[in-house]
Amino acid sequence: MKHLSQEPQEAIPVTVTFLEMLRPPSAYPRMPANKQLALLRARDMPLHYYRYLMDRVGRKWHWVAMLRLSDEELEAYLRAPGRDIRILYLEGAPVGFFDLHAQVPDFVDLAYFGMMSEAIGQGLGRWFLGAAIEAAWSYQPKRVVVQTCTLDHPAALPLYQKLGFSPIGQTASVIQPLSEAERAAAIFSA
Repeated sequence: MKHLSQEPQEAIPVTVTFLEMLRPPSAYPRMPANKQLALLRARDMPLHYYRYLMDRVGRKWHWVAMLRLSDEELEAYLRAPGRDIRILYLEGAPVGFFDLHAQVPDFVDLAYFGMMSEAIGQGLGRWFLGAAIEAAWSYQPKRVVVQTCTLDHPAALPLYQKLGFSPIGQTASVIQPLSEAERAAAIFSA
């Protein structure tokens, strides 16, 4: 049996870009043809499933904040008013998700958006982001916001801009990656 490293990883400096959209797009990208796709809204999602999605979608990009939350903190996050989580299925298997936090009437935050590595490069990203934007605007906010950082997929920032988001600011930050043992504890917690 492999021993999991307890060693803390070296912190990674990142640049975070904040973006906003002030009006809904005039049209949304079409769903790709010849693929069996389903986009389902999750209700009362189990903590372990959210952690699974967060790990599988965000592992390569160092999405660690949600994995560091206790069960109580994650429960409060998932059950907060205005939380809207939708899961993308391809050929019956989950391959991505987005997580909206509606702070209406002021704004909707696209808190998380991403796909698992096996879904990237299949022509789904543009449509899937369009679906997230459409879901965000269904709350009729004044604006939709999102942030991305230099650790995210290199196509993330250009895709956000292509679909109508405009950068409104940047900041420097640091990501502290999870050790193997921390990741395992988060994913396999009860």
